[in-house]
Amino acid sequence: MKVYEVQKGCTSLDGLVRAERPEPQPGPREVLIRVRATSLNYRDHMIVHGHYFTPVSRPTIPLSDGAGEVAAVGPGVTRFRKGDRVAGAFFQIWFDGPPSARHPALGVPLDGALAEYMVLHEDGVVVIPASLSFEEAATLPCAGVTAWNALMVSGTSVKPGDIVLCLGTGGVSMLGMQFAVAAGARAIVTSSSDEKLKKACSLGASDGVNYKRTPDWEKEVLRLTGGRGVQHIIEIGGAGTLSRSFESIGFGGKVALIGFLAGQAADINPIPLMMKGGSLQGIGVGSTAMFEAMNRAIEVNRIKPIVAKVFPFEKAADAFRCLAAGDFVGKVVITV
Repeated sequence: MKVYEVQKGCTSLDGLVRAERPEPQPGPREVLIRVRATSLNYRDHMIVHGHYFTPVSRPTIPLSDGAGEVAAVGPGVTRFRKGDRVAGAFFQIWFDGPPSARHPALGVPLDGALAEYMVLHEDGVVVIPASLSFEEAATLPCAGVTAWNALMVSGTSVKPGDIVLCLGTGGVSMLGMQFAVAAGARAIVTSSSDEKLKKACSLGASDGVNYKRTPDWEKEVLRLTGGRGVQHIIEIGGAGTLSRSFESIGFGGKVALIGFLAGQAADINPIPLMMKGGSLQGIGVGSTAMFEAMNRAIEVNRIKPIVAKVFPFEKAADAFRCLAAGDFVGKVVITV
């Protein structure tokens, strides 16, 4: 089968190479998935450029997010049958319950989805919503489950009338915006691009804040909320934006810490968080059970994940370049 591999010690896209591997076969309680689409996360950019927490120790198939159909099942499989439309969960296997450091992720250290086929344990697989294409479903395993966990599972959940602040217009933030709106909440989005903000507002955001034109964007968030602040923040900036997020939340609000696009080190003053009785919640994607619950909500609310650009398998490197450039709203997808 055709695959891509990230080479050991890679530090650039030169380390992403085409390769051939034997078609895998499912063992006990495993399913063989014919991958039809896969999507990229910022994590994948870090892995290829040698900046991720877990180094690449062997030639590894990249990408954690893939969707396709079950091509075969191994002995003892009860959750799936041939022909089911499915996606792999980010963690293999965190079916339910509290997280554990023992749950390895697809794309590193485990082989990922940028291949014609992949074999996964049935407890690390979910049925995708019938209303979604493979390209749309491929956006969900990392970004979708992360946003769902941040807003609907960990800490306080979004409720009608809440205000949610989504930093940026990438996959997690846009899916978070869609989940918030579906729950009856108001969503505010930040970006350095007026064009991206216009797109986000056309997709459901109530307001956009250009942080390039308004560096003190937390003051604009407070103005937009009548001084009230927001109840939830999808915080993908990390240390570089946390202080402004602390200023933006209302009393009892929650900052869901997901990424670190604005840097990993900064002087952070926690006093505003303390004075507002707020909370800082670290989010690490989520379980198979969360994935299944999110899919039910997507189906009921007819949510369509935002697919920004689609690349063919042969142009995978171009998809990585598109991700690095950041000139899109939503998710970058590769068909297989």
